Amino acid sequence: MRQNLNVPNVLTTLRIVLVPFFGYALLHDHGNDGWWRFWAWAIFAVAMFTDRIDGEIARKHNLITNFGKIADPIADKAITGMAFIGLSITGDIWWSVTIVVLVREWAVTILRLSILKKVVLPADRLGKLKTLLQVFALGLLVLPFQFAAPGHFWHTPGHVLHLVWEVLLGAAVAMTLWSGAAIFRSAWQQRHLLR
Repeated sequence: MRQNLNVPNVLTTLRIVLVPFFGYALLHDHGNDGWWRFWAWAIFAVAMFTDRIDGEIARKHNLITNFGKIADPIADKAITGMAFIGLSITGDIWWSVTIVVLVREWAVTILRLSILKKVVLPADRLGKLKTLLQVFALGLLVLPFQFAAPGHFWHTPGHVLHLVWEVLLGAAVAMTLWSGAAIFRSAWQQRHLLR
């Protein structure tokens, strides 16, 4: 129990704790309050920052634990999943996109956990690129630029960022499916270790 109480695991737990606060801020007033959307973005940014550093700390100081192996991907999927679901509720992302992404994410998570004791499927470059694209796409969409009125300083940059978001989201969805297929292919290639 004591070995699980380390900085990376505390950061992972913090990320899980932040999920309902992020969801509340994003969905406050049905997502139509610019200030609450900004706070939602700030919470999302903090969560993603902890995701970046907890793994680095764990590897650098040899603090990798079974709890971390299980909780870290769950924390990642929880915060990004809340973003996809919340943004679908507010009408910013099609539900079809959210469903496809969530089915892939949780299918991969369940696969990883089911074979964890025999085979470790580490995050590869495709998975890291997928996460990076998702984070930037979701982060841009959570920001309240769309509430800027014509003539306001943020109106034109907001439209430009919206176009950037559409490109990033499309790339993120494509990479989500591609990396998911790669993980299942890797598990299939290592199936002899599961017997």
